[in-house]
Amino acid sequence: MTADPALLERVSSNLAEFRAALRDARAADALQFADRLVEDLPQSSEAWYWKASAHIAGGDDVGAAAAFDVANRAQVYDLFESLQIDVDRFLKEPAYNAQISQVAYGNKLPAVASIFGMQAINQGVLDPQFLVHNGLSFQHQGRMDKAFTVFRDAASVHGHMGVMQFYLYACFFMPNGFELYAREARAWAARFGRFAEPPLPRRPLNGRRLRLGYVAPGIMKTQLRQFLTPVLDAHDSESVEVILYVHNPADEAGATCDRMVATGGLSDEQLTDLIRKDQVDILIDTWGHTAGSRMGVFARRAAPVQIAWINFVQTTGLPTMDYVLHSDSMAAPGTDALFTETVFSMGPVTIPYRPSMTRAEPVDTPALQSGIVTFASFNHPAKFSAETIKAWARILNGCDNSILLFKYSYFTDPVVQRTFRARFEAYGVDADRIVFEGFSLGDEYVQSFARIDLGLDPSPCPGGTTTCDAMTNGVPVLTLAGDNFYARIGLQVIETAGLSELVASSWDDYVDRAIRLAQDIPALNALRARIRPAFDASPLRDEKGFTRHLESVFVAMAEKAMVGLTAKAS
Repeated sequence: MTADPALLERVSSNLAEFRAALRDARAADALQFADRLVEDLPQSSEAWYWKASAHIAGGDDVGAAAAFDVANRAQVYDLFESLQIDVDRFLKEPAYNAQISQVAYGNKLPAVASIFGMQAINQGVLDPQFLVHNGLSFQHQGRMDKAFTVFRDAASVHGHMGVMQFYLYACFFMPNGFELYAREARAWAARFGRFAEPPLPRRPLNGRRLRLGYVAPGIMKTQLRQFLTPVLDAHDSESVEVILYVHNPADEAGATCDRMVATGGLSDEQLTDLIRKDQVDILIDTWGHTAGSRMGVFARRAAPVQIAWINFVQTTGLPTMDYVLHSDSMAAPGTDALFTETVFSMGPVTIPYRPSMTRAEPVDTPALQSGIVTFASFNHPAKFSAETIKAWARILNGCDNSILLFKYSYFTDPVVQRTFRARFEAYGVDADRIVFEGFSLGDEYVQSFARIDLGLDPSPCPGGTTTCDAMTNGVPVLTLAGDNFYARIGLQVIETAGLSELVASSWDDYVDRAIRLAQDIPALNALRARIRPAFDASPLRDEKGFTRHLESVFVAMAEKAMVGLTAKAS
């Protein structure tokens, strides 16, 4: 079919005006031109992405979300032929759509998975596991508004404690998410965490070893490995006895402990009984309200002292969880009110870090040769908040010779890529300046840091492992000292390394610092030369020193419990 020349001319003109309006921050004009483009091209995913960008520019999150819904569907429909989708079955068969959704999810195509998932749900597939799977499909796109809705609806339909935990996680990314999460965590605990267990006997130390139990679905094949194994290796075997309660001990080769216990086949009640019989003094949850959690064990009071640590620094909502471990830099007004636990500061850092890879040889900042500054973030798509995208767009607009690299497994999905580009186009950033890479391992992952000039940390949900990985490979990372405990996590990585020039006090300060660094490439290169030595000399890399301090803290907590004092007692 021959295209209508008048239509082509009109679309070209409106598109040029639309882009000019975005560059000039004329949001109302941009939306007007986007509406004209949608009117002319109602089936075009691009037209709807343009409309989403215009809504973002105007501060209309609801309008943007609705436009993204249409744009995502249209883009996936355009992929039907290449994906060999049977359209008739798509329209009629819920089982077909559920299967395609699961296959797409397994292939790191979360946006594609969510389109087929929603079709299956609308056709009556309401299995709780499938609803969770569909919510995760949205979460892995960074569309936390949709994930929140799916998880909330799944929780209201099924009311299962595990489904509710996915909903809890999504709460954290909503407006006023820290308060919402804290409230819902308490509600979860009130519903699923009330048990009348017999009191535990007090067992004075009297020279015996302190018995610690660490609870996790897994250690050596999860993100815990880089943070927990340094502690396990450094524990003083003469004063501390360590039991690991893990799903499958066969997966934990190399984990240092006195004993491992398989938990995979045990109910929460059975595991609680086992831990009580083991007479553990202090039980440490390292996982939190995420998949594989054993919160039901902690709700039953399996040990005299129970602590939340590492993977989850939010409240569990449980009155039986005694402490949560934070760092000094995480202190922020109002924190204590968000927790049922006593918030205990470990000092400069909450954890040690051990590089999981063979580090690359130090290199100069790549912009010295290329003349192009590469900003980058290797974080999960869910962490890129609206305020983060807006600030990073300001940085790109202030540095013409720059690009921004997103690297994570889900960024191989073309729909996720297009959605993220639309978020930046809302602020006048050309789409080709936003680049993507997927997952990599080993040397390929390590070498990716050699292509980065400056890492950018999102907020209010900063990076953790990715920030440490960047710093240990010599890449400077700019972080924001946010106004709540979680938004300040990056400080214990960067500030404690003596790199205060990489800590911003506000978004304006953040943007200014990034632009100044990018505009003085020799100075950026000099900063890069300081990163690895400073990081290696920081408290985060002092495995033995941290573990001795941790053990002394654990002993004090145990002794306090032995004399009948609660964690809240002074």
